[in-house]
Amino acid sequence: MGLLSKFFSVGAATSASRVLGFVREALIANTLGTGPVADAFYAAFRFPNLFRRLFAEGAFNTAFVPLFASSLEKDGRAGARDFAEQILSVLLLVLLLLTGVALVFMPLLVGSIIAPSFAEIPEKFDLTVLLTRIMFPYLAAMSLVAMLSGILNSFRRYFLAAMAPVLLNVVLVSLLLYANFNGTTDRTVGIMLAVGVMLSGVLQLAFLVYGVRREGFGLSVRMPVISKPVKRLLKLAVPTAIAGGITQINLLVGQIIASAESGAIAIMNYADRLVQLPLGVIAISIGVVLLPELTRALAADDDAEAAKLQNRSMEFGLGLTIPAAVGLFVFPAPLIGLLFEHGAFGRESTVITAEVLSAFAVGLPAFVLIKIFQPAFYARQEMRTPMWFSAANALINIGFSLALFPVFGVVGLGVATSIAGWSNALLLIISLYRNSVFRPAPATIRNMSLILVSSLLMGGLLFAGQMALGDSLLDGSLWFRLTAILGMVSVSAVVYFGLVILTGAIPRQELMRILKRRRGSTSGT
Repeated sequence: MGLLSKFFSVGAATSASRVLGFVREALIANTLGTGPVADAFYAAFRFPNLFRRLFAEGAFNTAFVPLFASSLEKDGRAGARDFAEQILSVLLLVLLLLTGVALVFMPLLVGSIIAPSFAEIPEKFDLTVLLTRIMFPYLAAMSLVAMLSGILNSFRRYFLAAMAPVLLNVVLVSLLLYANFNGTTDRTVGIMLAVGVMLSGVLQLAFLVYGVRREGFGLSVRMPVISKPVKRLLKLAVPTAIAGGITQINLLVGQIIASAESGAIAIMNYADRLVQLPLGVIAISIGVVLLPELTRALAADDDAEAAKLQNRSMEFGLGLTIPAAVGLFVFPAPLIGLLFEHGAFGRESTVITAEVLSAFAVGLPAFVLIKIFQPAFYARQEMRTPMWFSAANALINIGFSLALFPVFGVVGLGVATSIAGWSNALLLIISLYRNSVFRPAPATIRNMSLILVSSLLMGGLLFAGQMALGDSLLDGSLWFRLTAILGMVSVSAVVYFGLVILTGAIPRQELMRILKRRRGSTSGT
């Protein structure tokens, strides 16, 4: 399977999860609204979810995959199994201890970290403690899921691991539909959702245990020992955990700054939701595939293959991200109006959110470039440089946010985010270039230029259509706006992909292979 096929495979699974995530959020809003149970559920879910992102999918996975993939390449399956079993045994012990301590001290954690203000409303506080206790084992399950996903990805079995997160949304959507049809009370719905989160973690773990066993790579649990491989993993994981912590602090400071303007936090969340759709699908697919592929190439001392992987990742990532960024920059107001402008969300909110979306769109290619170039460090087990660059990103973001917010309000925060993103991406690129680790191939530079020109032409067409239809894109009937926007987006996409395929900026042979494989798999079902 070619690199683009792997990206598309992971992207398809991630897209399914994102779409179901939208459905889940809509059902929660319809069922619980913004009441106390919704507050308690989101506050409770945020805690294990934060740890999952910071450690399970962040520090642990970033450190584990290069070590496991390298062991697989150098020591074979037996050596890789021995390494994985050592890590699994220690990980299980740590997770059991952490879960036990968290369950016992959950009232203290909720009162001091998760939601201190809830202490003023005893019923809401008690519900949050209960929901967090129910959901916290989800962290343990997802930590093991991250490890098993890393194993499957190292074996180049990407789709199964990418499909696992879909189970969370399938379970929660099913429970919400049941609750809506049966008139379940809000408190019971909150408890059902918490149980659903915990249950989805168990299902995802079972799903990946099956996947690993099907690969013929069953693991046994042994007596935990802080061995040399375990120490090496910890040494690599600590800088990544620090970088993740810096990112979370950065987000927290941004939220504090935004809270000075009424509605600013909500506006940023609405704009970010549109940016996260292309960013999540593209960045996640690259991050999942590129790290183990690079690690295996470097472990085999195949520098040519490693350079090829980086070049192809740039072409794929920017080939989809740049046109998305141009579209969101040129065409934000009609999209925001169509999706959000109803009820309490009026025209003024549409205009401001559209301006923030345009500001975010400028940084969208940078966010993807970060995901492309960070694996070049992680695959070489160099964790400290990305950590320092993450710190620089946070300082730049906070500095520009403080400088621009008093002048431009919430739009200034969007601009600051994009400036910081480009700063981080450029630091990564410059470091790799100066150390002769990566130099873009002439063909990649040519393709990037063609992608940029094609995207600008597409953006010009989208802008001309917007000018021609004028205010009707905001004030017309729902069906007119829906039809017009879908039509304009579809025509723009056809124009863009037609240009990049005709010019060879995106390789036609690889696309044809992917389409043939898709048709073959469809006809066989």
